[in-house]
Amino acid sequence: MKKAVVLSIRGTQKYPQQEPEVIELVTEGEMEFHDGGWDIRYAESDLTGLNGVTTTFRVEAGKITLTRIGALNSQMVFQMGVPHDSLYQMSFGALMITVCAKNMFFDITPDGGVIDLVYAIEIENSEAGVIDYHLDIRTVE
Repeated sequence: MKKAVVLSIRGTQKYPQQEPEVIELVTEGEMEFHDGGWDIRYAESDLTGLNGVTTTFRVEAGKITLTRIGALNSQMVFQMGVPHDSLYQMSFGALMITVCAKNMFFDITPDGGVIDLVYAIEIENSEAGVIDYHLDIRTVE
């Protein structure tokens, strides 16, 4: 059963020789438990630079999958210490990226929860930086 949620999202992008970029967003979304895992879904906005994209965090035992569909299409799979390749498709072209989870924590119940995800990213086989996501999930009564 889908439940309406309010998501508080903090994303930090750290790239070499640059100041970290922090994006904080509070938005409405939905969560649903099915097939042994949780889907947490929301629409991106102009604030994130991904307007027209729907983002889904799929949380399962030992794995988080981040899927984006719309103006940008990608699916990134995170398992501790295991690199995963992904095609990052944008309107002007595609990039091959590799992600590797450095820290994963989640605690989700039917009332909401939290997801912490830190991962390293390589773009076209070159180290690009570290991304840190923190999501607080609260159901709406």
